[in-house]
Amino acid sequence: MTRSIFALCATLAVLVLAGCTTPTPTADQSDVEALAQSIRMLGPEVDPAEAQRAATIAYFYSQQLARDWNVTDPAIIHNAKVINGFREKGLCNDWAEAMTKRLRQENFRTLDLHWATSPPTSFRIIHHSASISAKGDSMYDGIILDPWRNSGALFWAPVREDTRYNWKPRQEVRAQLLNGSLPY
Repeated sequence: MTRSIFALCATLAVLVLAGCTTPTPTADQSDVEALAQSIRMLGPEVDPAEAQRAATIAYFYSQQLARDWNVTDPAIIHNAKVINGFREKGLCNDWAEAMTKRLRQENFRTLDLHWATSPPTSFRIIHHSASISAKGDSMYDGIILDPWRNSGALFWAPVREDTRYNWKPRQEVRAQLLNGSLPY
């Protein structure tokens, strides 16, 4: 009887944990094309080849990082694994740093890269991501590239339309945290 109860509990635990896993992120050419088109639309001076290259890298590098960092769970669960030493990387700042660094390697002539930060609130912890804009434009005029929130499946949207987060330039949020003007 005790063995049966243990087996039942173990089976239920496996089923519950399996429900928390995240499928391996995938993207097809239409996903890449949609992002490339949006990047091209950032301004008439944006080089279509650079937009295509940025979109391709953003999608496929997100997937590569998910594999490299063994991201198999929703973002918040993966965060707990990193914090508790079960995974080495995969916090939002890891994704932001890796994505920004990788895209900067391309030395785009018509695009700028930004590190976007959403400051902490009473309901949400601080969040970091990469952003891409037309050369000379602000982060707010760009597109957020956020592979963290969907565990390696790239989320992107115009910065001003991503209402889930209150994006600001990283250095601005850092200064507010250091001078105490942010209450959290």
